Amino acid sequence: MYAIISDNGRQYTVRAGDVVTVDYRDTPKGSKIEFEEVLAVSQDSGLTIGTPKVSGAKVSAEVIGPKLAKKLVVQKLRKRKNSRRKTGHRQMYLEVKIDEISV
Repeated sequence: MYAIISDNGRQYTVRAGDVVTVDYRDTPKGSKIEFEEVLAVSQDSGLTIGTPKVSGAKVSAEVIGPKLAKKLVVQKLRKRKNSRRKTGHRQMYLEVKIDEISV
């Protein structure tokens, strides 16, 4: 059984027990999150596709904690002007573990 959920404009295919990284939100570790924008659910009886969402379906998950992505290095150089700039950025994400998919 799997589901396709939408969170902040991104779509994820999830199963029970999966660990997924979603956009960061200030949520304490160990708390529960419910994703109510379920676009499709696959069960033993078949695939249910929503128009645009499956009514009554939701995915519950437990927050594992925040996670930092790989560092991106941004370099700017203007030739012959002795102008250089080097900065970096690390995006924060939130790791969640999918508990159950209910229809």
